[in-house]
Amino acid sequence: MNFPQNLKYTNEHEWIRVEGDIAYVGITDYAQEQLGDIVFVDIPTVGESLEAGETFGTIEVVKTISDLFLPVEGKVLEQNEALEENPELVNKDPYGEGWLIKMKPADLKDVEDLLDAEAYKAVVNG
Repeated sequence: MNFPQNLKYTNEHEWIRVEGDIAYVGITDYAQEQLGDIVFVDIPTVGESLEAGETFGTIEVVKTISDLFLPVEGKVLEQNEALEENPELVNKDPYGEGWLIKMKPADLKDVEDLLDAEAYKAVVNG
């Protein structure tokens, strides 16, 4: 299982990567593995400002729908349009082509308070 060192993680299995003042958010390798084959991603919150922990969308697999939680407070800027035609990108490349949203964090310092790769690995491994 992959735990990239350049990302921060949540207990809800989302990751966040900051580039300048914009952040990419997705689900972790562990999360996509636990969910199984992803068939649909729904992000109805583009353009909205949300609090950390609020639901920004859902991810659908064959038998269930799971909520997606925003790692830090901020504005959802855009969703990954490639997932409309190819939701399986989340399974194939969760840390790259399978990103879910771009957002503008309200405070970049909040990202530093999230789990690093080692702490997240401990969450996954119990």
